[in-house]
Amino acid sequence: MSNSRRNFLQNLAVLTTGLAIAPDAFSGMHADVTYKLSLAQWSLHRMLRSGKLDNLDFPAFTKKQFDISIVEYVNQFFMDKAKDSKYLSTLLSRCNDNGVKNHLIMVDGEGELGSLDKTKRQKAIEDHYKWVDAAKFLGCATIRVNAYGVGTPEAVQDACTDGIGRLGEYAQKSDINVIIENHGGMSSHGDWLLALMKKVNMKNVGILPDFGNFCVRREGGQLYNGKCVEEYDRYKAVQMWMPYTKGISAKTLELDASGNCVETDYVKMMKIIKDGAFKGTIGIEFEGDQLSEEAGILATKTLLQKVGRTVGYTIS
Repeated sequence: MSNSRRNFLQNLAVLTTGLAIAPDAFSGMHADVTYKLSLAQWSLHRMLRSGKLDNLDFPAFTKKQFDISIVEYVNQFFMDKAKDSKYLSTLLSRCNDNGVKNHLIMVDGEGELGSLDKTKRQKAIEDHYKWVDAAKFLGCATIRVNAYGVGTPEAVQDACTDGIGRLGEYAQKSDINVIIENHGGMSSHGDWLLALMKKVNMKNVGILPDFGNFCVRREGGQLYNGKCVEEYDRYKAVQMWMPYTKGISAKTLELDASGNCVETDYVKMMKIIKDGAFKGTIGIEFEGDQLSEEAGILATKTLLQKVGRTVGYTIS
């Protein structure tokens, strides 16, 4: 065989071998965005409520069990500790000892920032201050609040503009973001929340889109209990919120046999996130019951990594 023919066949073999392995070996080469991954503490709410896991152990448990180095707290699990410097110092030390970064505190149960009653709204604003201070102490970037109130959508929106705006002014002094999650009621209505952002118009006030919370109205008028009778299009909402998005809550409730989220098309949703030029942290929030909390968190992490190979991002 001539040298030229031998070289041709060798080159052809290399080329065809490369093509054969390309789909797997080079599937992530087009990824041009890297997202940090965090764990929302609510993913472990059953373990925390049962006492199987303590809030102080949450950072180390997250790092050891899931290899995730960023955490998001829920204030319900240390409700009376916001001003306890000894407790917060211990929590911070646990994080530092395990190479874990504090990112966010989700604040519930501190009053309605959209209350139509000015006195109640003022109290709610002031009751949120301690969580801004705690977030600063722990090295968090953000607190998550709720845009709640009772009244017409227009009246509650005006009240939220005042309440969240003034909380944002307080948080701004500590370089802390105040972000609103779509968390039921009008806060889950894409247009309503977008209009609120435009009215508040502050750089440190934004949105935390939750992939699973788009029920605007339920039977009986409850925020969480009862059949949903009006739901906003989740993909439309997240897309319109992107200019104000300062975090992502990647919620999963049910995962099928292939590991895909049943209620949300993750490829479609994460493409919206990437195309919207989001550069922040993706928070896992598993809230299903067909898997254990630990298995559900790992399955959601795997799902985000898998979708990244399709959409064009990597998870770190």
